[in-house]
Amino acid sequence: MGWYLLKLAILLPLIAGMIWGSLKLAKKLQTQVGAGGEGRQRTIKVVETMMLSPGQRLAVIEYNGRDILVASSKSGFTWLAECAAQSRVQAKAKAKAEQQSLADLVENEFTQ
Repeated sequence: MGWYLLKLAILLPLIAGMIWGSLKLAKKLQTQVGAGGEGRQRTIKVVETMMLSPGQRLAVIEYNGRDILVASSKSGFTWLAECAAQSRVQAKAKAKAEQQSLADLVENEFTQ
């Protein structure tokens, strides 16, 4: 019984350390391979995704300065729309300005 506990006390942390190390190594290799190496720009970028239902999702993909709206499901991808990519900062500023103007309009309606 003592021999079993001694082996367990030694091998259990060793196995846990090997698992932790392999996960760290896999994460490091995934980021290196996924980025295509040092200094390389990615041409495709997933900007935003939205889950519609289990197995169905909408995604905005930026490619060559264009935003492409696609729907993905278990059967594949479907192209829905395409437009010129606008700066994310500009889009957020525009949405905030529209929201503020709408709030001002509602406030003015209720004060009159």
